[in-house]
Amino acid sequence: MILKEVRNNKIESYFIISLFILFVAFIIYFICLYFELGTMSIVIAMIFASVSAFISYYNCDSLVLSLNNARPATEEQDKLLSTILDNLCIGAGLPRPKLYVINDASPNAFATGRNPENAVICVTTGLLEKMNKYELEGVLAHELSHIKNYDILLSTVVSVFVGFVVMISDFIFRFGFVKSDSDDNNSSSNAILMIIGLIFLILSPLFATLMQLALSRKREYLADSSAVEITRNPQGLISALKKLSEDEKPLSRANKATAHMYIVNPLKEQKEKTDLFSTHPPISERIKRLEHIN
Repeated sequence: MILKEVRNNKIESYFIISLFILFVAFIIYFICLYFELGTMSIVIAMIFASVSAFISYYNCDSLVLSLNNARPATEEQDKLLSTILDNLCIGAGLPRPKLYVINDASPNAFATGRNPENAVICVTTGLLEKMNKYELEGVLAHELSHIKNYDILLSTVVSVFVGFVVMISDFIFRFGFVKSDSDDNNSSSNAILMIIGLIFLILSPLFATLMQLALSRKREYLADSSAVEITRNPQGLISALKKLSEDEKPLSRANKATAHMYIVNPLKEQKEKTDLFSTHPPISERIKRLEHIN
């Protein structure tokens, strides 16, 4: 079952990367046509899109860590956390991921990277302060499961791609606005550019949501059950999820681009949201499923 999920996750990840290349190529092609670059537009568009995808693939973890202002964990400050992770990695048969900490009172955690050999687990100081040893084991095992199941590649790439799409659409709109003020001779062209840029701006949040929906909520259930296989202690993760659901402190670095990566939704108002566009299943349902694991 897990091997099948890993294979599907890899296929889905590379499909999303291919889709992104085509999407970016289309945008760049349109911009090149606006500047009347002729047949060179296609070449420029494909080169730009391919280079963007390459950089995103190999630097997605550092980009996400930078976005969340995370610091590397140290043996002196985070000895218990490091020890727990070492023991879990031995039990799971995984290479030890890099460990990072976000200075935030809201308890949460996420994993990032492109594969188990280049993975990162990041936790908040709030998680370290509010969880006991067994609860920390449950949370770290959950994140290790995302690494083992290759969920991290897709979730991290989606975060980078969504941010890139929003940035490009914003550039198109702003550039068209500036040009329309400075060049009356091309007012009709500028108006078209502004309209298209505005359409991209409007559709960007929808595009982001649809991309994040590729991270099926079933993956959270799978990571929960896989975590129990690693720890042999469902009560640790159950207790951690209960504490996470009860905490009301907002995560200051939370944003919609990376919210789907966390063990629970850091956007507090959406924590128990259950509609079609939810990237996390309800915590109460996750706890219920864990309680039925023998």
